[in-house]
Amino acid sequence: MDDQQNTTAGYGFGIGVYLVWGLVPLYFKLLDHVGAVETVAHRITWSVGLLLALLLVLGKVRNLGIIFRNRRTLLALTASATLIGGNWLVYIWAVTHEHILAASLGYFLNPLLNVVLGTVLLKEKLRPATLAAIILAAIGVAILAVSALDTLWISVSLAVSFALYGYIRKVTDAGAIEGLAVETLLLSPVCVAYLIWLGMAGGLMFGASLETDMLLIFSAAVTSVPLMLFAAAAKRLTLTTLGFIQYVAPSMVFLIGAFVFNEPLNSGQLLCFALIWAGLALFTFDSIRTAHANRTRARLAA
Repeated sequence: MDDQQNTTAGYGFGIGVYLVWGLVPLYFKLLDHVGAVETVAHRITWSVGLLLALLLVLGKVRNLGIIFRNRRTLLALTASATLIGGNWLVYIWAVTHEHILAASLGYFLNPLLNVVLGTVLLKEKLRPATLAAIILAAIGVAILAVSALDTLWISVSLAVSFALYGYIRKVTDAGAIEGLAVETLLLSPVCVAYLIWLGMAGGLMFGASLETDMLLIFSAAVTSVPLMLFAAAAKRLTLTTLGFIQYVAPSMVFLIGAFVFNEPLNSGQLLCFALIWAGLALFTFDSIRTAHANRTRARLAA
């Protein structure tokens, strides 16, 4: 896959989703009195209704039947559902237990894994400037990892699960909404069963207050809309490009953790931040220059 397969719509979807994800910790911090497992269970359960309603409005409900009859696609979405469910669980636990910086490191690591998957599995080619940008970012991430070894398990699990999720969604023949609907449908029986059990045990937070209930219900939109944008971006961008755009979100999360919630910030983390953004600036400049050269060649060939 080459740069000419990066589309304007892909950049729009990608930048949009990562801007939203960069602000998500502020939302789930409001739910820090709710257990991480219950929050994830509500995210998935309420998302089913939202996604089915969208499919009904768009006239795409029958596409679900096509997916469920395709064994290969269904197995792929079962794997992606498991990965994203685990990713949400670890992420929410980290946010609600004062480990937002560790969560941001996970998503700093993720673009590097995207590059590895893109070059090894999808044979995406790296230009020299892109390789230099990757090296800068990798050095920064390594510094940050060494400075946060006690919470490295959070970062690694988030990075690996989301990188694999992105790869599966990119190569799976399923629409953004339809694929996400199948994923939530596959996860929902376990989530509903857990919420029923939690309610019977007297530990269910849903119903404790109107504010909490509305936050849990609206988490469906906070969950589903960005993932639909992500799936659309993944179809329209190379994994390398998608990975570098992703640095927008963890950078925002990093700043929120350090300056909004006052989590401890050390010199290693600041150096990491500077190196990653230097790599991102180099990648962005090279991408703009290459896109301009491609347009010029296209005009001359016309």
